[in-house]
Amino acid sequence: MVFMGDRATLLETGRFVQRRVHEMENMADAAFAAHITDDAEAVRAVQAFENDGTAGDTEPSRNAESTESTETAESEARHRRAADAGDTASMSVLGALLLRRGDLNGAEPYLRAATADGDRAAANNLGVLLHQRGYADEAAGWWRIAAVAGSAAAAHALGRHYRERGDEPGAEYWLRQSAEQGHALGAYALADLLEHRSDVGAERWLRAAAEQGHREAAYRLARTLESKAADDPHDAFGRPGADAGLGTGLPARSGAADDTGTGTGARKAGRADGPKDDGPVAGPAAGRIGEAEQWYRQAAARGHRRAALHLGAILEQRGELKEAGRWYLTSAKSGEARAACALGFLLRDAGDEESAAVWWLRAAQEGDGNAANALGALHAARGEQQTAERWYRAAMDAGDVNGAYNLGLLCAAQDRTPQAEQWYRRAAYAGHREAANALAVLLLQAGDATGAQPWFSKAAEAGSVDAAFNLGILHAGRDEDRVALTWYERAAAAGHTEAALQVGMALLHHGEEQEAERHLRCAAGGGSAEAAFRLAGVLDSRQPPPGPPGLGEPMPEKTECEAWYERAAEQGHRRAQVRVGMLAASRGDLESAARWYREAAESGSRNGAFNLGLLLAREGSEREAALWWSRAANDGHGRAALRLALLAARRGELTEGQRWCARAVELGPAEVAERAARLREALHQELTA
Repeated sequence: MVFMGDRATLLETGRFVQRRVHEMENMADAAFAAHITDDAEAVRAVQAFENDGTAGDTEPSRNAESTESTETAESEARHRRAADAGDTASMSVLGALLLRRGDLNGAEPYLRAATADGDRAAANNLGVLLHQRGYADEAAGWWRIAAVAGSAAAAHALGRHYRERGDEPGAEYWLRQSAEQGHALGAYALADLLEHRSDVGAERWLRAAAEQGHREAAYRLARTLESKAADDPHDAFGRPGADAGLGTGLPARSGAADDTGTGTGARKAGRADGPKDDGPVAGPAAGRIGEAEQWYRQAAARGHRRAALHLGAILEQRGELKEAGRWYLTSAKSGEARAACALGFLLRDAGDEESAAVWWLRAAQEGDGNAANALGALHAARGEQQTAERWYRAAMDAGDVNGAYNLGLLCAAQDRTPQAEQWYRRAAYAGHREAANALAVLLLQAGDATGAQPWFSKAAEAGSVDAAFNLGILHAGRDEDRVALTWYERAAAAGHTEAALQVGMALLHHGEEQEAERHLRCAAGGGSAEAAFRLAGVLDSRQPPPGPPGLGEPMPEKTECEAWYERAAEQGHRRAQVRVGMLAASRGDLESAARWYREAAESGSRNGAFNLGLLLAREGSEREAALWWSRAANDGHGRAALRLALLAARRGELTEGQRWCARAVELGPAEVAERAARLREALHQELTA
């Protein structure tokens, strides 16, 4: 690994610093990135050259010239004349200029001459030149001379040399010398070394480099703070594996298509796993996140595209979408594919699918699997199945396992079950938990419960809430109620609504009403109509039935029990609709009662039809009442059949009355059957009299 790649502070004499600050920062960041990735060619491409620049170490005239004047041909010519006349300062400056230009042959004699006269900046730059020629040991010798003379830049270069050779104690000594003199690159390199040894002092030197404007240090410091806030095991330098597959810190998103397959009671995975972020934004340590945001801002303002990406993620999670979009855009325009993908999601959420597709396309073409998945889902939603499949395959080729899962979903939606199983299996073997769950559902649908169980278990152990619930269903189907309840409880604890309902019902069965109520409230709050109905039933059982209001008394207010019944009724729960109608009728609110009975009856509730008939008969609409009683009786409601028999008897339709009596006797319950039998006998006697 070439160790000189991060020396990018150019000519510390002050002559060239003013107009080259931004250029030097870019070179420094590129060099450090090259060092981390061991890319020797990248390192050589960003080599930079330093002159020492400690105040008082050089003649005053060297600090008097402006940057602009030294970069002109006239200035160079003046330095050349002075250098040829033996002026040490001009030899040092001219040598540095030629070195920076790449003229190593022209620079070397001037630098050697200035070094012989004791110019430490020339000694440092001579080391740079020799290193570029491949003479690392001779370069280190000159760096040592300059470093002993007080050059922070040379101490930094020497420290990097020792680290390259595996001499960490020597490297730490010289890097610390450089860092303690305020050299930003030395502080960063020291932080890198200390972090490699898991030394807590790494953060201090990262901070020192960041405070001096080193944008990569600012970014790494922000990563450290963010990781600590979220208790993330990844280190500030992206190890292990952090920057190679760097997450965006975005809210968990995926381009996975919605599950459109059908089930047999077991739930399928609705969406793919979200991206595995190396930098979660959410966390309890809001103070650290706030500080991380500041450092991200500093690095992003200096053109660090990954810092802009993470800053956008923090702002998005905080709800500041407009500013988040600006930073995503900045990062995306700099070539950050993940930012382009995140910007696409922001635009989609804002309703601009066309613009979202443009950015997803850009990101996908740069190898972002999540963007390819998003494009696949977009085309699938438009019915463009072939295009969707192409993008899902692109995502898979980019290493995103969601691509295989989404291909499985796409095939399942088209009833291409063998292909769906193939893709689910591929994703499941790669560790995709929802693919494992979907594969298990397919196997269960095919009657292979034995083959499904291991995949359900694998998915559940990996954190799939749906798989845990499905395991509960599987064990319940085998009458293994205790094991089923264990999995239901696990899924319920993770917020699974239907699992919470199952736990609540099981607890009710065992008489644990208080604990059951807690789970039913969770399920009802999650939108389960059945849970709302059963919760209302629990509350209903604790209060006496309300009587009709007294004359002149106001209508009593609705109880919590009735409120839960109403919530279930509004979601289409027929039994709840009947119960709400009964409570309304008991309060004297017949209009509401009739409305709820009618809704239930029209949805197929025989009790709703029977009760609606009672209300209509009370209001004198016997003909319409008979229609609803007929519907209820034909659906198996014994009391409705008895009412029809009585109605027919009053009308003198004795044969019709006997028929309905027979139906009532058949349907029951016992008391209805007994009354219907007596009525049938009476009608028989009347007919045979």
